[in-house]
Parts: sequence; C-alpha cells; structure tokens
Amino acid sequence: MLRRIFPSVIFRNPGFLGLVVAAVIGCAIFWWLTIPAVVASNLLPAYTPNPANGLTTFNAGGCSSCHAVPGQPDRLKLGGGLAIPSPFGTFRVPNISPDPADGIGRWTEAEFVTAMLKGTSPAGGHYFPAFPYASYEHAKVEDVRDLFAYLKTLAPVSGKAPDHDVPFPFNVRRNVGIWKFLFMDGKPSAPDPARSAQWNRGAYLVGSLGHCAECHSPRNFLGGIVAAQRFAGGPNPEGEGWVPNITQKRLGEWSAKDFAYFLETGQTPEGDTAGGSMARVIRNTSQLKPEDRAAMAEYLKSLPPVEGPPRPKKAVKSQSPDSG
Repeated sequence: MLRRIFPSVIFRNPGFLGLVVAAVIGCAIFWWLTIPAVVASNLLPAYTPNPANGLTTFNAGGCSSCHAVPGQPDRLKLGGGLAIPSPFGTFRVPNISPDPADGIGRWTEAEFVTAMLKGTSPAGGHYFPAFPYASYEHAKVEDVRDLFAYLKTLAPVSGKAPDHDVPFPFNVRRNVGIWKFLFMDGKPSAPDPARSAQWNRGAYLVGSLGHCAECHSPRNFLGGIVAAQRFAGGPNPEGEGWVPNITQKRLGEWSAKDFAYFLETGQTPEGDTAGGSMARVIRNTSQLKPEDRAAMAEYLKSLPPVEGPPRPKKAVKSQSPDSG
C-alpha cells in the first residue's frame, strides 16, 4: 500500500526514508507545541466582578498608555492605533473599547481572560508578544475579570487600528507558539511568605500588571527578556534611545519615597522629569492609590543591583576647521 503512495526510491534509500519520518515527527511536535492555549468558560467559577478594582487593574496595567487613541487628551478613549516599532517590524495597538464592531464589545469574559493570560485571540490565533502577556500571565484571574467589567463601562470608540507591518518569517503567528514555549511559564504570581504584605503587593503589581520588566530589561535575539538582567535596562524596544536600569545598581541612592513620588509625579530626586513613553506610564500610576504606589516603591527599592548591558558611546561630532 505504501509503495503506491510513495515513490519506490524512498524504499530503496533507508536514509531518505528516515529523513521523511523525522520531518513528519518534527512537524507534529511543532504543531503540538504551538497550539494556542485557551481558558474555557466552564473553568471560570461563578464570580461577581468588581469594576472599581477593575479601574485599579486598568491603571496598574497601563492600558491607556498604549490603547488610547494617539494625539487626543482623553486617556479613556481606547480606540488604539499607536504604532510600536521593533526589530521585528511595526506593531499597531488594537481597539479595546466596548465597540461591538471594532473593539471588544462582542467578546466573552473567557475570551478576554484568554487574551490576557494566554495571548490567544478569540479567533484562536496567537497574539504577537508586543502585547505584554508574558507579564500579564502572572495576574490574578479575578483582577482580569474585574478589568473586563471596567472596560465595558467605558464609551465605545469606532474604527479599527491599521494592520501590523511585520515581515516574514516574523508574521507567521504559529511561530509565536514557540516563543511562548521558550519565554512563558504559565505560573500565577505567588507571594513570598518571608516578605511583608506591602512588598508582596508591590511585587505583584510590578511583575504582572505593571509589566515593568518588559521595557526595563534587555532582550535576546528572539525578543525574549534576558532573565539574568531583568530590570537592568537596555536598548529601547521601540528602537530609539536607552531604557534605564532600575535596580539598585543605578538607583541605589533613591529611597522608597523617591520611587513612590516618581510614580506619582514623574519627578526624579535630581529634578528631572519623565518623558517619552514613561510619561504615559506616569499618567496611569499617578491614578493609583497611594498605598499601591508605596507597595511598588518598596519592591523596586528591594531589587538587587544588576549590571546591565553596556550602553553604546555617543559619537563625537568632529568640528570643521572653520568652526568657532
């Protein structure tokens, strides 16, 4: 039977047959490893969402930093459209307003939880990791459900964001499953019993919802965070500039109060002001309760000193002979 399906040359060449079998097995393993994970609705227990806590989750997660329509002052107009450049192409942030046609108005709660914790779309495909679900996966399911309830209270915004501009092979979403296999552990955040409740709250906000490491850590050639240099700064993922090291290696002179004040105002102890994308982050953290900012500050102050990647030296501009 097999001889009718495959050319006889395969059976005369055992080595070639072995390659075919290995390729089939490899494809099967790849397909299995890259199956998009979902959270089934029947796995979500009965729950009454708390939109007020959803607002806290919204601010801690910095949702409006990326999803607010660019160029307008309303941080709750979540029509998306922001372009995020990267070494893998340009990603464009989607509409997450309750609009039923262009936003998430028709999403179920389980689909939203799946998107946040698994990085899988309602259509069953992988989202690109420009969406920081590698951090959000550590969030509490209840916080995510509360966030969904809060988002539904906002005004719908019509209009879809432009498509991503990502070249081959990075645009093959099935490949993202391998990225998830390498860089996601699927573990929820767990408190450290040796630490205070405030420290644990800060660790949770910084490490999951706040996704601070997503920008403040160097990345490898696959775009995954270099675990040994987490929070140690590095090249701006958006392509220009340098994101600072926020461990005690660079901010050892900052007190916990300095961290908390910065998260509220964007003002550093040296008198500088946060700019760029960090200014958008401060617009969110400034809305948090003071005790949450204090918790984040306590955790950030506790980060051990970590040496980050070397920052490239600025090129020295040569002066012409005629210059003054």
